[in-house]
Amino acid sequence: MRRKATMKVLYVDDEEDIREIAKMSLELNPDFSVEICSSGNDALQFAPQWRPDLILLDVMMPGIDGPETLVRLSKIPETAKTPIIFITARTQRQEVEQFMSIGAIGVIGKPFEPMSLAGQVEALLKNATARD
Repeated sequence: MRRKATMKVLYVDDEEDIREIAKMSLELNPDFSVEICSSGNDALQFAPQWRPDLILLDVMMPGIDGPETLVRLSKIPETAKTPIIFITARTQRQEVEQFMSIGAIGVIGKPFEPMSLAGQVEALLKNATARD
């Protein structure tokens, strides 16, 4: 029996405790291999080399925020087509629409439910691939 290929997930958040909880939550799915970055700058350096299959981005971070990180990642050949999901407390309809308009495939609200985070991510990915 062949095992499904592991999906490389990059989680980017400036809050260390949230990064750790998210990493553990996502790793509840044995098909996810998770790495973390603490800033948009770190993600811009790390993502092109690691080439994640998915990036989860906090919106509000010091320095380069999530939306700016998404715009910059979309201009790097190695990450231009990588699906991005925002994880944020900013979930009003017009904010979500703005995030989607710049290229996000979905938005997960903060605080997220640790036990269901991996499932939410899978559902958004499935939805995005169904639209393609």
